[in-house]
Amino acid sequence: MDACGLSPKMKDYINRVVAFHASPAPGVLIGSFMVDLALELLGVAPGEKLFGICETPKCAPDALQVIANITTGNNRLRVIPIGKFAVTVNTATTNPTAEAVRVYIDLKKLKQYPIIDTWYANSPAFNKSTMEIPLQEEIFRAGRNILSSEHVRVSAAPKQKWKSVTCPYCGDIIPDYLFENDRCGGCGSMKYYEKISG
Repeated sequence: MDACGLSPKMKDYINRVVAFHASPAPGVLIGSFMVDLALELLGVAPGEKLFGICETPKCAPDALQVIANITTGNNRLRVIPIGKFAVTVNTATTNPTAEAVRVYIDLKKLKQYPIIDTWYANSPAFNKSTMEIPLQEEIFRAGRNILSSEHVRVSAAPKQKWKSVTCPYCGDIIPDYLFENDRCGGCGSMKYYEKISG
């Protein structure tokens, strides 16, 4: 990072996100630059109450969580798995919509960085064992140069008021708006486990 001229702020962001993610994955590194750019374009600091949308579940959500405190736990992060490497950030609002900044990898700009381009395209030409370190270095050198942004409007649904309902199948209490027909999602379409004896 030092040889690539990263600012102390950017080094701090990357180190924190890498520690959280548990590895210096390329998407985490790029995601850190994306969030930094989004915050700058919005004119906000990481401590402000922000909301975000990530268009992939891979790596980039971690940058939003660590740098901007936008998490699934505080109900301010939505992950929409459409497969694009993009993040959208907006400030808090009481309106039904919010103006936001969307930052994404620009495929035209990516062509100037052949190792990142090869990795991003999931090309068989990318050899992780020999290209991992050169890829990281190229990401550090590229920084924001592979990114573009646009101003967008997103829905900013207010917190829903809800009441408790009891699932007749498992007996658990859940918010009424999560009830599916006659049961909770855990007994219906979202069931992900089967009880075993023991």
